[in-house]
Amino acid sequence: MDRQVRLLTRQGCSLCQAAATRLAELAGELGFTLTLTDVDQLAEAGEPALRAEYGDRLPVVLLDGAEHSYWEVDEARLRADLDG
Repeated sequence: MDRQVRLLTRQGCSLCQAAATRLAELAGELGFTLTLTDVDQLAEAGEPALRAEYGDRLPVVLLDGAEHSYWEVDEARLRADLDG
């Protein structure tokens, strides 16, 4: 099964950039598909739900659509959850 990791981000967020960089490295190692989503761009395009729900906790990591961690990548938990 192809596991999906989605990182919710916004422009100018240094924590978001650090999380994106680390997740890109882990994607190659652990074999998941990484998608980056800018919640502000999505809201401007008429889809404000993700910004409303997660906007104050960015970056947010979603694993297979469920919230996994926020503000940083919980790498140990991510490895364990992808393994299990």
